[in-house]
This record gives sequence, C-alpha cells and structure tokens, in this order.
Amino acid sequence: MRGSSRAAVIAGGKALDAALAGGVDRRVLGDELLAVVGVIDGSATLRRALGDPSRESTEKQALAEGLLGGKVSAETIVVVKNVVGQRWSTERDLSDTLEELAITSILAGAEQGGRIDQVEDELFRFERIVAGNPALRDRLANRQGDVDAKAGVVKELLEGKVTDETLRLASLAVTSPRGRKFERTLELYLQLAARRREQITAVVTAATELTAQQRERLSAALQGIYGKPVLLQVVIEEEVLGGIRVQVGDEVVDGTVLRRLDEARRHIAG
Repeated sequence: MRGSSRAAVIAGGKALDAALAGGVDRRVLGDELLAVVGVIDGSATLRRALGDPSRESTEKQALAEGLLGGKVSAETIVVVKNVVGQRWSTERDLSDTLEELAITSILAGAEQGGRIDQVEDELFRFERIVAGNPALRDRLANRQGDVDAKAGVVKELLEGKVTDETLRLASLAVTSPRGRKFERTLELYLQLAARRREQITAVVTAATELTAQQRERLSAALQGIYGKPVLLQVVIEEEVLGGIRVQVGDEVVDGTVLRRLDEARRHIAG
C-alpha cells in the first residue's frame, strides 16, 4: 500500500481497537464488517464513491451511515465511518482493510475465549489437508464451483471437530476469497492471527516429528533472530530424508538432506 493508505490502515486499526476495548460482541462485529465488504465489492458505484480521495470525508461518512443505519450495530457503523473517512490510495485498499479488520475481530473473539492458539493451529492443519489432497483442493479452490456446495464440504469436514471461529474462517476462505487463491487467503488469516498474538509463525518441514527439546531450541534460536515470540507449525514430509526446512514469511532456511543432495547433483552435472 502507498503512503496515504498505510496511514489509513493505522487509523482503521485504532478504531477497531477502540470498539473491542468497549466490550463489543467481537463475532458480531466481524460478521457485520464482512457483510459491509460484500456490499462494497458488489457495487462499483459505491466502491468508487467511498474510495474517492477527492470527496470530503464527512460526505463519505454520511453515505456509509445512510447505507448502514438500522442494518448493523452502532459499533460497526463507527468503525466503517472511520475507515471510509480516511484517504485511500486505491478503492481496493479500503475494502481489503475492512476485510482484515473483520477477520481480526473474529480472531479477537477467539483470543477473548482463550482459543486463538487453537484457531491458528486448526487453520494451518486445514490448509495442509487441502494442499495434500488434489481432488479436495480442486473442489474447494475452483472459482467456478458452487459456493453452497463448497461451504457444505467444509462443514462436513470440520463441524464438531474445530472451534466455531475456525469453521467460520475456513468457510469464508472457500466461499469469499475475493480474487485470491485459497492458500493465499488462509495465509492472510494466519498472518492476522500471528499479528494479533504479537508473534511470528515459522513453518518447519521435517522428515520426523521434532522432540520437545528440539522445538524449544529452534524456537529460541528464531526468537533471537526475529526479536519476537515464535510459533512453530511442523509439517512432516518423509521425502525430505533428514534435517529441517524453516520458512518465516518469505524467508526460507533449507537444511534438509534432500536439498543438499540436489545441490550435489547440480554441482556434478555442472
């Protein structure tokens, strides 16, 4: 995001924090903000009107209040008015920010109930299950597929086995990706969860499960590098043979035997 949008994102985050601190129902706020995103995405005229940097903030806020009054809670209107009243570099930045605030509110509800660790882990496991099953991935990630059918598949897979927040977000990822790939949508949700917890997440790929001591040493080493608490998400892949591969965001440290064999082959071939 460019400068004006970055400042607007910060202001929107503060508005959400104020709503959360005021005791709002976090799940309701999140769902209502998602509904607002759906309305904005569905109307090019409204999207342009709310995102137009040349229009006065008060005019855009009045438009939002007139549209939402009596349909959503007062807290949701306050957050939306704050967001649309900012200056945005692009219309997409505005709707993306509202979406992120919505997801954050749902995650904050899980945090309030002591479930945010579980939600993050369940979303990660769900993404791995889908990634490892081509037929399931094609069924859920197909942009031309029936939305209700995809939601039904997620419900069948997860209902009664995960938290309500996980089920809600997993369903959202397949029914309303907003132009993103399925895995990128879940990655966004996981990033927001990590940000909420003020920590980073490291995806560790290994041939066998790590011992508690290995997890502690690796977590401590990564915390020393990044200066934040680190949550390890371990993926077992027997084909890596040995060693580990660690990915934090876009950074990858690959120490697997498979990688070293590949490097040796390339060296010999060269």
